[in-house]
Amino acid sequence: MNFDWKQFYLSAQGRVNRKQFWLRLVLPSLVISIVLLFIDMAIGTFNAEDGVGLLSGIFSLVVLIPAILVYIKRWHDRDKSGWWMLILLIPIVGAIWLLVELGFLAGTPGPNRFGPPPSD
Repeated sequence: MNFDWKQFYLSAQGRVNRKQFWLRLVLPSLVISIVLLFIDMAIGTFNAEDGVGLLSGIFSLVVLIPAILVYIKRWHDRDKSGWWMLILLIPIVGAIWLLVELGFLAGTPGPNRFGPPPSD
């Protein structure tokens, strides 16, 4: 298996299926965030008032753009424009909609206007 990480994390072109979304973006980001949070607490750089630490905050900023690009490709897999990311501007409902659409609903079978289906 030849994984092109640049295409996956740094491009908005193409499609990303649910498996790739969960195993290459969501779960690794979650695990790294939790580990960095514990490290922040251990070294005293966690700010309980803000709920963020130095290392976990920096990681969140670094992963923001790649995450948005992967989300856009996940929308493409659902045969929807990346502009659907703006659904997040609707409080609470937008986040739930995004989670359901990108995390749990299957992409369109076969090719769509954004390209062929992604290969695992």
